[in-house]
Amino acid sequence: MATLAKRPDTIVLVHGFWVTPRSWEHWIPRYQDRGYRVLAPAYPGLEIEVEALNRDPTPIEQLTVPAIIGHLEGVVARLETPPILIGHSAGGAFVQLLLDRGHGAVGVTLDSAPTEGVRITPLSQLKASWPVLKNPANRHKAVPLTYEQWRYIFTNTFDEADARAAYDRYHVPASGHIFWDSVLANFIPGPQDIAVDYHNDARVPLLFISGGEDHLMPPAIQRSNAKHYKSNTITEIKEFPGRSHLMPAQKGWEEVADYALACAEEHATGLPQGVASTGD
Repeated sequence: MATLAKRPDTIVLVHGFWVTPRSWEHWIPRYQDRGYRVLAPAYPGLEIEVEALNRDPTPIEQLTVPAIIGHLEGVVARLETPPILIGHSAGGAFVQLLLDRGHGAVGVTLDSAPTEGVRITPLSQLKASWPVLKNPANRHKAVPLTYEQWRYIFTNTFDEADARAAYDRYHVPASGHIFWDSVLANFIPGPQDIAVDYHNDARVPLLFISGGEDHLMPPAIQRSNAKHYKSNTITEIKEFPGRSHLMPAQKGWEEVADYALACAEEHATGLPQGVASTGD
């Protein structure tokens, strides 16, 4: 693994499905206060506000994984120093793809969607995925969630007022095309869009952070994804009890954000060894 000439000075935050970069609105100023430049790029076409996407979700219908990854690679490639990459949900899978392609100084995922080959499917995930998978026609649509579906999938440990406020502020439809293709990838011969090389020894360190009460991407998925990596690199996992899928906006998000940054600073290639880290 090559040693970086400089320590990372930029953090790139990658959002997941059913939300936009607005979901990082608390993390951005917190990391800026630590002296970092912070970027939270939207998927291609999703640079507009939540309210506009709910009125017209056409840009979401047109999304593809190659277009998303190409856009993210463009953002990262323009930086002088490899950044810290932090991704949530589908953004966690995209961070894994970026790391596998040689980008970043270190990667952190929150409740990451699995990369290809992770076949474990807990019952809570099946229930959480049903709004998309119940109808094959959704493969060609941008699929919204009702508030009740959002409550189960994203904010099951929030109080009612906070869950409703989060739905109103963050929710947008998700790409049925990408969601369906990620499910089918394990049944199609050859690597598909969310495939990584689990034996890539050149990959920089990766941390999986899991919410203990997440219904969509529960801890069993994070543990399985982490175990798939057989490379001679650092791959770690940390579980936060009582957290639901929307960790970036859940009360107590500061603890998660600080832990993610401390671990990233400790493991980022080129940083001094022995940097203090919180948690287990």
